[in-house]
Amino acid sequence: MEEDFLLVYGGRVKMPEKDGGGEADMSKAVKPVRATPSSLKMLDVGKWPIFSLCSEEELQLVRQACVFGSAGNEVLYTTVNDEIFVLGTNCCGCLGLGDVQSTIEPRRLDSLSGKKIACLSYGSGPHVVLATTEGEVFTWGHNAYSQLGNGTTNHGLVPCHISTNLSNKQVIEVACGSYHSLVLTSDGEVFAWGYNNSGQVGSGSTANQPIPRRVTGCLQNKTVVNIACGQMCSMAVVDTGEVYVWGYNGNGQLGLGSGGNQPTPCRIAALQGIRVQRVACGYAHTLVLTDEGQVYAWGANSYGQLGTGNKSNQSYPTPVIVEKDRIIEIAACHSAHTSAAKTQGGHVYMWGQCRGQSVTLPHLTHFSSTDDVFACFATPAVTWRLLSVEPDDHLTVAESLKREFDNPNTADLKFLVDGKYIYAHKVLLKIRCEHFRSSLEGNEDEIVEMSEFSYPVYRAFLEYLYTDSISLSPEEAVGLLDLATFYRENRLKKLCQQTIKQGICEENAIALLSAAVKYDAQDLEEFCFRFCVNHLTVVTQTSGFAEMDHDLLKNFISKASRVGAFKN
Repeated sequence: MEEDFLLVYGGRVKMPEKDGGGEADMSKAVKPVRATPSSLKMLDVGKWPIFSLCSEEELQLVRQACVFGSAGNEVLYTTVNDEIFVLGTNCCGCLGLGDVQSTIEPRRLDSLSGKKIACLSYGSGPHVVLATTEGEVFTWGHNAYSQLGNGTTNHGLVPCHISTNLSNKQVIEVACGSYHSLVLTSDGEVFAWGYNNSGQVGSGSTANQPIPRRVTGCLQNKTVVNIACGQMCSMAVVDTGEVYVWGYNGNGQLGLGSGGNQPTPCRIAALQGIRVQRVACGYAHTLVLTDEGQVYAWGANSYGQLGTGNKSNQSYPTPVIVEKDRIIEIAACHSAHTSAAKTQGGHVYMWGQCRGQSVTLPHLTHFSSTDDVFACFATPAVTWRLLSVEPDDHLTVAESLKREFDNPNTADLKFLVDGKYIYAHKVLLKIRCEHFRSSLEGNEDEIVEMSEFSYPVYRAFLEYLYTDSISLSPEEAVGLLDLATFYRENRLKKLCQQTIKQGICEENAIALLSAAVKYDAQDLEEFCFRFCVNHLTVVTQTSGFAEMDHDLLKNFISKASRVGAFKN
């Protein structure tokens, strides 16, 4: 709404020498100063130096942000009104404003008016690759190596819609190396373009690629779920948990055990039997996160960015020992030699280059976010991903239902379990669960006694019907898995299996394996089996293993023998 903003027009402002000198054209500057609703979540961007150019009022409007550039001197952000603003030195037109003028005032990027950003990445030039929530791709900025994918080598001063070979595709993830670009589509295909001196485009040659081409070879019949780029290399994780790599390998960053470049995708054989969920690339090092919450690292290590306690490069995946708590997030970006990780308990660790110093082992920070690591410790101070926050001033239907769970003021039904009441609403239970649709039909009772399941398990089941999520310990999730099997709630069964996976450890692995077999949870059974095999020495020394059911023990030993678990 136009009346919500004060438009500030000015003349020309001299830029500081550290920002390249010259003058900043403020004639097109648009300064948003609208007050923000108190119920709106704010994005804390004050730790990035570039945002010191913004007023407090402007900072309160930021909803998404990406800080980039060789010195962290450029920023793109969106506001609560879905408008896109940019400011900074504007090297090679990377702000997308149609010129190369620096600006210390936010300028609105009108060429992307009406577009909502889903994901964004940037290169060293810098160039920018952006995907909208509708799956469209826009690029602009440095283009000496065709990294914009528009078929030319002319710098892109305004966002260009890239449709060649992508017109019928929905892009869900983007990644940039120094001078090349990758996108991932909703059907699991990877497209690449740009600089290809080391095979980082994956085409099989070293010729630069001016337009998007699908990366095939070993990925031809694979479904990719995650992509990342180092300075001159590319990575893809497929739905089976395998990792494929290609491009420059001079520091061992491909994890193949050698130093030779790889012009087409190649699977990392050393990760056989390990299911990877995410990959993140630094300048010349790589991190992966497994489904067991373990981190592996390889590549360059001159700043200790592998977290191994030394500065020796590694060409094979090497475990990173953080703490006993599982890791749920890894962070790195191709412009830095810094690594970060967040644990399930909310602790954030960093290692690698820290403001010029070397941190060779994971160091516990006081941060609550991996983003803050890159704002405060990395050189340059950039964001490793697009920062985002969603407004919460309007409750959706789902959010309203969540609030009503176990609310005695609106409930018309009480469950009595282990002497305690759980309050519910008959109509919602009938809508959400086939069991209740039949059992509550014509039932006028206000209290239902339940003795088959424990209070924590039954409460978690009812809460799931309101929230579509569960929050339980792995051991209690086994009881909920029993309930889900009994009520034939297949989605709940899957959620239980995910919770159990996240909480597995050497001590409870056999108990969880037994539960998976008992409730015919085949995916969970396979996961628990792999965990037991991968931690065989410790698992076989637990009381759970000693008390293992005879038939289960027999089958376990037989299956483990077939995969070579007992070989010296």
